[in-house]
Amino acid sequence: MKIRTLMRHIREGFKNIGRNGWMTIASVGAVTTTLILVGAFLALMMNLNQMADNIEDDVEINALIDLTINQQEIQQLGNEIKQIDGVDSVVFSSKDDELNKLIDSMGENGQTWQMFEQDNPLNHVYIVRTADPQDTAPVAKKISELKGVQEVNYGQGVVEKLFEFNKYARSIGLVLIVGLLFTAIFLISNTIKITIMARSKEIGIMKLVGATNGFIRWPFFIEGMLLGILGSIIPIAIVLSGYYYLANTVSQRIHYSFVEILPYNPFAIQLSLIILAIGAVIGVWGSVMSVRKFLKV
Repeated sequence: MKIRTLMRHIREGFKNIGRNGWMTIASVGAVTTTLILVGAFLALMMNLNQMADNIEDDVEINALIDLTINQQEIQQLGNEIKQIDGVDSVVFSSKDDELNKLIDSMGENGQTWQMFEQDNPLNHVYIVRTADPQDTAPVAKKISELKGVQEVNYGQGVVEKLFEFNKYARSIGLVLIVGLLFTAIFLISNTIKITIMARSKEIGIMKLVGATNGFIRWPFFIEGMLLGILGSIIPIAIVLSGYYYLANTVSQRIHYSFVEILPYNPFAIQLSLIILAIGAVIGVWGSVMSVRKFLKV
């Protein structure tokens, strides 16, 4: 396609936006209303997914080292753990470190444990993280079979249920987003279809005087994309304004490490691009599918 022809199609697309008046407003309104819901739900699901990832990343394996083995055997045990498939990091924590952690975690009540500083009954520990949190259970089982490991703790039972819950939550969220997008496509396409039906005679005349399908379709293609983009502006403003408020106020009142919402930047840019892309694609889809019917003259 020649540049001059493309520029003509773009100008016609812009002219059609202004020429159709109330039908343009109706189309943009349909896009806006639907994308507000889509944008809000996308923001929610992206943050829930981030929280699920944070929870999974916090899962670690504590391998308690047998009190009877010597320092050389402890180092050898650490090397054996590192060689297990799926292990990402191995950190040694002495029994003194473990006692300090215990004292700190208990606050004022932790002072009772200070009497054990001279005769520490705790074990040295290897803190192990896996590259994929889903591998925690099988890796923990392999570690427990190594010589010199007294006990392995990783939240058995709870971790498996947590991973299963996160899996179902992600699947349900994906299904809901896809369903919402299909609903948006249906509503917006029908609105744009009404806009194009009002110009069916115009399309028919152009066909009769010899205009090709492509020549007729491109201005509608541009118009649909513009309707989608225009309808995306207000949803982006509303969703990001609400998210900015949450990021700067509500998040400060939450003191759980895993409940951490995505930072406003670059989340705002990412969500804006997604909503713009959805709006443009839906607008183009609605125009192309609608005008195709009237090209059969």
